[in-house]
Amino acid sequence: MQSHVDELIQQATNIGMMINVNKIREMLIGRALKVCISPVVLNSQPIQRVDTFKLLGVHISNDLKWAQHINVISSNDASRLYFLNRLK
Repeated sequence: MQSHVDELIQQATNIGMMINVNKIREMLIGRALKVCISPVVLNSQPIQRVDTFKLLGVHISNDLKWAQHINVISSNDASRLYFLNRLK
């Protein structure tokens, strides 16, 4: 994986793009969770490894189940309903 990241950095540098390491996340899925994999390094900084992230409004977890997304939506709905009840 590190070789692919190094190639990506080289291509981005060639076209004048800057890669922001603080905005990049890595999530392991499936069998990769059980194997000890070294973190990917970008510009001498390791990429942060996360268990969940939000992509196009959908919360994705490393077990690929909907529980995280449903919890976030339920929480948002509950807070909106509370404020609607306060308007009565």
